[in-house]
Amino acid sequence: QVQLVESGGGLVQAGGSLKLSCGASGSIRSINAVGWYRQAPGKQRELVARITSLGSTNYADSVRGRFTISRDNAKNTVYLQMNSLKLEDTAVYYCNADVLQSSWRAGNYWGQGTQVTVSA
Repeated sequence: QVQLVESGGGLVQAGGSLKLSCGASGSIRSINAVGWYRQAPGKQRELVARITSLGSTNYADSVRGRFTISRDNAKNTVYLQMNSLKLEDTAVYYCNADVLQSSWRAGNYWGQGTQVTVSA
């Protein structure tokens, strides 16, 4: 089994910064693409940023230029640096990963989420 644990969320004023972490543990051979998603109250979950195993990234238009996704393969950890935070960035942030557990077993996993609240 694989566990993803997000951390780093909290309360921040508009214009401030936070850095989220998503650590993976368990039966892991390699981690392929990892995405950060968010879900605000009353809204659908949306993709914020994604990074492939080779480090290619893509971002939602709403966060491009403000957020940066990165990964440390040695630590099985993916980060989301969030700068210039806006009120509309308030949401629960989740990480999602495609994990190769063995040569014949792979799976897609979600973390439990971390709350980010941006205040005026």
